[in-house]
Amino acid sequence: MSTDWKHIWQTIRQWDGEGREMALATVVKTWGSSPRPVGSHLIIDADGHMEGSVSGGCVDGVVVTSALDCIKAGRGELLEFEVATDQAWEVGLSCGGEVHILVEPLKDIADKAAYLLDGEINDVKKLTSETEVSDGQYFTHEYKPALKMIVVGAVHISQGLIKMAETLDIDVILIDPRTAYASEERFPHVNYVTEWPDDALGQIGINSSTAIVTLSHDPKLDDPALEIAIRSKAFYIAALGSRKTQAQRKIRLREKGFTDAEIARIHGPAGLDIGSLEPAEIALSILAELVSVRRAENIKGIA
Repeated sequence: MSTDWKHIWQTIRQWDGEGREMALATVVKTWGSSPRPVGSHLIIDADGHMEGSVSGGCVDGVVVTSALDCIKAGRGELLEFEVATDQAWEVGLSCGGEVHILVEPLKDIADKAAYLLDGEINDVKKLTSETEVSDGQYFTHEYKPALKMIVVGAVHISQGLIKMAETLDIDVILIDPRTAYASEERFPHVNYVTEWPDDALGQIGINSSTAIVTLSHDPKLDDPALEIAIRSKAFYIAALGSRKTQAQRKIRLREKGFTDAEIARIHGPAGLDIGSLEPAEIALSILAELVSVRRAENIKGIA
């Protein structure tokens, strides 16, 4: 499921409060060069107002027309766009690909919005469509918790990493008990915690949409965080340091009783190898690796 679902459902709740009739379009199958992943949403009201996207623009016009028909008829429709069809060329899929989009009038909006939006979301929540996508088959919408990144170490790299993460709508929590490092002056408007990492992680909570990145380069801070992380549901765990530092870290973790399989969950040295040298470049490589891991999970059907 695409990570922008919360904004869409907040809009749905708002529009419902205004008395608008709506249809929800969802990408349910893709192949080739489809520009939006499975789970992406577009919401359309009866006056043609819309929010979100199911194609980056190339088929949204046709989807809006279908949505208006679905609102009037009160029933859903499955749209199939393939490169081999005349319709695919008309809507802009000439570069090759296939996308199936389910369009349904929204019903029981208040109950569904409350289920998805109210309270803390720590696990996947599911809604089942009311329209068949094939004989006897119905699409299951899976909504994961919002992406959260926990950064251990209020260092120079953290400053760039946090700024970049915010542009991707990733919630960030910074942990560092060293108050000279973790301060409002150095990290304005950042949610930071000045407790030791093992205590802080126990309070923050870790789920399948959590990434944990240790950047302090101090085993007294990084190791306790990693010990908790590798036995958690975190989807991405990374630790700053050279290959020599990583080898030493493995030895310490084995001495603590961690298996090689558990230790292998740590991406270290952190980040993709893009030849980065400057702090901002290292931050970019870490965020790129995080996105790569997340997308690989989506492809395997975890998200």
